[in-house]
Amino acid sequence: MYLDNKDDSTISRQQEMELNQTPSHETGLSATVASKPGTRSCNELRLLKEYHGMVASLGEPQTLCENRAIGEDDCVALGKDFTQVPVQGRYHFNFSKLFSSRSRNTCFTEKTPLLKVSSEDNGLLCMAIHNPDFTTDDDSWDNSSAEFEQRFQLGSEMTSLSRSASSEKYEILDNLHTKFNLSKMRCCLKFLKVSGLFIFVVVCSVLFGIYPDQGMSWQMLAVSPLESFSMNLTDFHDSALLRLDLGGPFVADVADEQTEEYILVQISQTEDAVSRRRHQQQVVYNWSLPLSSRRNQQIITTRTFQMPDRGTIFINIQAFLQEPGSIPLSVKHQYLHANIEAQVTIASIILVGVYVLIILEIVHRTLAAMLGSLAALAALAAVGERPSMVKVVEWIDYETLALLFGMMVLVAIFSETGFFDYCAVKAYRFSRGKVWAMITLLCLIAAILSAFLDNVTTMLLFTPVTIRLCEVLNLDPRHVLIAEVIFTNIGGAATAVGDPPNVIIVSKQELRKEGLDFAAFTGHMFVGICLVVLVSFPFLRLLYWNKKLYNKEPSEIVELKHEIYVWRLTAQRINPASREETAVKCLLMQKVLTLEMLLRKKLRTFHRQISQEDKNWETNIQELQKKHRITDKILLIKCLTVLGCVILMFFLNSFVPGVYLDLGWIAILGAIWLLVLADIHDFEMILNRVEWATLLFFAALFVLMEALAHLHLIDYIGEQTALLIKVVPEDQRLAVAIILVLWVSALASSVIDNIPFTATMIPVLLNLSKDPDVNLPMKPLIFSLAMGACLGGNGTLIGASANVVCAGIAEQHGYGFSFMEFFRLGFPMMIVSCTIGMCYLLVAHVVVGWNS
Repeated sequence: MYLDNKDDSTISRQQEMELNQTPSHETGLSATVASKPGTRSCNELRLLKEYHGMVASLGEPQTLCENRAIGEDDCVALGKDFTQVPVQGRYHFNFSKLFSSRSRNTCFTEKTPLLKVSSEDNGLLCMAIHNPDFTTDDDSWDNSSAEFEQRFQLGSEMTSLSRSASSEKYEILDNLHTKFNLSKMRCCLKFLKVSGLFIFVVVCSVLFGIYPDQGMSWQMLAVSPLESFSMNLTDFHDSALLRLDLGGPFVADVADEQTEEYILVQISQTEDAVSRRRHQQQVVYNWSLPLSSRRNQQIITTRTFQMPDRGTIFINIQAFLQEPGSIPLSVKHQYLHANIEAQVTIASIILVGVYVLIILEIVHRTLAAMLGSLAALAALAAVGERPSMVKVVEWIDYETLALLFGMMVLVAIFSETGFFDYCAVKAYRFSRGKVWAMITLLCLIAAILSAFLDNVTTMLLFTPVTIRLCEVLNLDPRHVLIAEVIFTNIGGAATAVGDPPNVIIVSKQELRKEGLDFAAFTGHMFVGICLVVLVSFPFLRLLYWNKKLYNKEPSEIVELKHEIYVWRLTAQRINPASREETAVKCLLMQKVLTLEMLLRKKLRTFHRQISQEDKNWETNIQELQKKHRITDKILLIKCLTVLGCVILMFFLNSFVPGVYLDLGWIAILGAIWLLVLADIHDFEMILNRVEWATLLFFAALFVLMEALAHLHLIDYIGEQTALLIKVVPEDQRLAVAIILVLWVSALASSVIDNIPFTATMIPVLLNLSKDPDVNLPMKPLIFSLAMGACLGGNGTLIGASANVVCAGIAEQHGYGFSFMEFFRLGFPMMIVSCTIGMCYLLVAHVVVGWNS
């Protein structure tokens, strides 16, 4: 837009063209102010309240542009026809001297922009534009003063913007400096982490390598009432403990029970007399083992004895039988170099270290479990109990791993049918668009299924459905999955087959003899778990009160982020063994870079938004049903048939004694059936969907827990619990025993695996109930153990197997949650659920007296 003396029509056309095609150096007023708000200083702007006095001091003869060069920063008054308006005599002054103390003598030409911004750094942002209300008559100054005040306010705002812009520059520099320092600190911390962990691994490997296997070979013998077996150990030296393994036809369920037929093991030690000429032999320990009526079975029992530092050890084994005969036995002994307290301390330090690695996310939880297993094995080697490779492999629970692998293969093939998308839409329709109704429905179904199925199986089936449902509704799947797995663990405690600790309890023959069978156990626990569920739902809603279940970003951005994650994961899984595979990997990474650029563009253009509950759910249901349908109905029929058979076999395995298939075998056979029926050719695609990291984590966790058990950590917890119960007065002993056993079981199950803890605590509680000095009924103690071991799994991420499985599947789909994210929700739920269970047990057994 230039100054010109054309007519109005020409000026109008030129004005329209220049508004539509404005060069970059000839922007309009709004563009100038918006693009350069803080590049000019308007400190010379002043109010016009003393305008007449300033005119008197600044007045000078009027000079037109033809006679005098107008300054570049001067402003002229234009009329409607873009001609200069003559200024009256008493207002002869220079506008540039009014607003700026600096000007240059350059005249306006045809190429001079009308909307002009001074190039001086501290000059005036002076803009002369056409305004029909702007005149220089005496009566018009009052009307135009408001405009000058508005311009003054604009100048003040621009001054503040200029100052803020300069401060923003300094803030940017400070931020860059801070980020640079943080990056250096991250590099240092990463170096320290890698160096520390590498040194730790090397030290553990050296410790494990320099200590040989001290275990002696098994020695076969036969004892009878007339012939006993004696053995002296002269090479005991300064070892602190003696571990004795004894195999024979012993009673497996009850320890230290005195029966008519038993084996007596006496541990004695010689002490030097005062005269030093003769030795006195003193019996230190008596260990009695009841014999079973079936002489052909072989049960291995182990016990550790703490011995004095000096003297020769003598072992005497004798049989006490009703009829003449001999009992075949096998015996093995081993020396340990650390006492019980030292081993428990080492085990506690290892366990705390593993949790620090997982909580702070220093390494992946699978690697943390592997490092803990290595440290525990090194500690066992240092104390003289180094296990062999065969022994370590035997510690792994292959039935659980087989169950996980088989169900993962089934779910991987099942996901190809589109059934999970279909179930997600149906659940959304059933909840009528209400998010909390849908979450409550999912949690309730998960709790009911886990009462009859294994918790791991329930989460393997539910996690993909929940993730797809949340993706459809633009929800954050993490909070929904955590809620589901919490109620899965709660529901699994209701029956005897819902959780592994319950299965261990019911399978004990001694407990069945006491009347604790499947029906009695389920009937007692079901009532308490129903009360826990009724209280847990409102408390879960309270925990989620301030949490935004919806994604804070639009669904387009969420889907784009997830697509980038999937492409990147696919590229990382390609092993560039050939030139073609390398080219494909490069193409995938190029695709990732393209999507990341698109994501950055969308993040700049889209505003962050938080969705609300969908009120137009009926309209969305129709769209979702068109989009998410069953893709392969024939494959769906095959999958439903095989999965139905597998679930039916799970039930039959629990109730029908004629089925000789464990859960792991059933899952493996079901996976083989479906692989054959589905005619899978791309077998690597199915194997890529198996959570190998989760399987490896469980294997390392089993080794870690068994190693900690060999370091006497679990035995120590059980013994200390029994000692605390014994010191309580008799009138309060039952209530204190229920509270103590439940909370110790809950807290211990949160940090260690509840399966070895339950197996260790059952003999302790049985011996405690049979102690005449304690006088406690057996059932309240067992119910407290079951309630605490099952509900305590919600305390931490690795407290229950279902937690780890859910986290692994969610991480594979790009929605992994950390240890602390689970802990912030799971631990309060564990506290509340255990409190309700404790109150139920106290009322049932202390107040009502339901002990028979």
